[in-house]
Amino acid sequence: LKNQAQHIISTTLSTTTMTSTEPTTTAATPNFFDRLEERSKSINSLLCVGLDPHINELNLAPDATEDERCDAAYTFCKTIVMATAPYAAAYKPNAAFFEALGPNCGVTTLRRVIELIQNMDDEKIPVLLDCKRGDIGSTASAYAESSYDHLKADAVTLSPLMGWDSVEPFVSGRYADKGAFLLCKTSNPGSNDVLTLPLSTTQTKTTAPNDLLYEEIARLTHQWGAKTNNNLGLVVGATDAEALSRARKAAGQNVWILSPGVGFQGGDLTGTMRSGLNEEGSGLLVPISRGISRSIDGDIAAKAKEFRDLMNAARDDVLKNGISKTTNIAEYQQSFLKFSLEQGVLKFGSFVLKSGRTSPYFFNAGLFATGAALSKLGRAYAASIMASPELKNDNDTTKEVNVNFDVIFGPAYKGISLGAVVAASLYSDYGVDVGFAYNRKEAKDHGEGGILVGASMTDKRVLVVDDVITAGTAIRESYTMLQKINAVPVGVSIALDRAEKRSLDDPVSAVQAVARDLQIPVVSIVSLPQLQAFLVQNPTYNDGGSVLERVTAYREQYGV
Repeated sequence: LKNQAQHIISTTLSTTTMTSTEPTTTAATPNFFDRLEERSKSINSLLCVGLDPHINELNLAPDATEDERCDAAYTFCKTIVMATAPYAAAYKPNAAFFEALGPNCGVTTLRRVIELIQNMDDEKIPVLLDCKRGDIGSTASAYAESSYDHLKADAVTLSPLMGWDSVEPFVSGRYADKGAFLLCKTSNPGSNDVLTLPLSTTQTKTTAPNDLLYEEIARLTHQWGAKTNNNLGLVVGATDAEALSRARKAAGQNVWILSPGVGFQGGDLTGTMRSGLNEEGSGLLVPISRGISRSIDGDIAAKAKEFRDLMNAARDDVLKNGISKTTNIAEYQQSFLKFSLEQGVLKFGSFVLKSGRTSPYFFNAGLFATGAALSKLGRAYAASIMASPELKNDNDTTKEVNVNFDVIFGPAYKGISLGAVVAASLYSDYGVDVGFAYNRKEAKDHGEGGILVGASMTDKRVLVVDDVITAGTAIRESYTMLQKINAVPVGVSIALDRAEKRSLDDPVSAVQAVARDLQIPVVSIVSLPQLQAFLVQNPTYNDGGSVLERVTAYREQYGV
């Protein structure tokens, strides 16, 4: 029965995704998460204040009328809102407690509270309605109309288990400026009954053998968001740091996570920050309700400020060495770094670079010089490509596993062997069969002639594979050459992103400059922040902490 249940749930999610309609909006429309980001940064807060007017907190007589209950609930919420506004990145009223006030004025009280927040002078605080809806398309549309048109909420919480068509009405069309947080791995113990079911019975090439249902929900949230206006987030409980870390990895860096469970439910704040923050130290919203409303001394403002400050301190502690994800490095990345160190490809020490900088580490992919080494290298590249949403093509539902490129191009000389092993590994490990091509430095004047060898790239989507990007010259030359033959460059895959400024006067890295100037993503197996995370988790390579100290100091001086 359990296997049947997990198969039905996973199939419902994935099948609904494949049969969804074309996007109805564009990413140019500002949405809830844009406003949330702006609010969070403007007041330096990740605090979401929950508004849960429990009857037993309203100090009512047992025979209180519905009107008395509603008036007390409004006063309760207004007191919290007025006291916490300087510290709240958002407010989250829970619809259930308002509905429980009574059939005549409970919902009206909810609307009054939302209007109170939205009419506050100079605040513009987003309101997330915690209603946890989830139903078929027509019913979902009615729920959306109720939430947005009547209650005036800016965003909602939803269950995604009925698939994309139950989510779409809340975030598309005339509601493209709204937002929704999808239940992913909630903080209650019973969530393990369903949300941690393994996907083994429905495993595809995009899932690993140990992937769980909530990780698939996180991946789908990223994919579904791309269909509309990138206006979907996740709900992942702070009571499960491992699930929070795995959900962040599956969803990517741009998805906001609402993480309840800090405070009365016992979630660890530092662990929540470490597992849930994105690489910018953002993308995480921590709701507190009872921890504020039930403050012992009754000073609600002071308690909200305390939570805000504790969150900021925990965030700063996680970020202080430039390490935002000290526990969130993928297994293939760990294996790649260990293997690179064993092969002497990656070395720690003191190395003078061509730029004149003295680097505490050096990476030379040319030392992957055996069949076994090249095989492992190709598998690491393939894993990073398949883990990158930027290189996926989710609009084509004719294939089980999809990438957005047709040919891998390896620029001479290092790129030739790299492109070959990556193409082979994509096929052997993931069943992705794409073409492979490379160029010669000098044109051949006999035989087939020319400088290009291998699969035709004309009118094809092309992924360029190289070892590193130092100045970006080789990649730019490849890009120009590909355009001349009417190929379409769609991305670049490299082994290591050093993530450092091109010069002290230039705030972007060579990788960022390539992505910006050519308007294509650059995906790496590992980057400098992940190297730091690796050193934290693998003290054997850290020489008592001195290696991490030197790498951190180098990044502070030159990093982006």
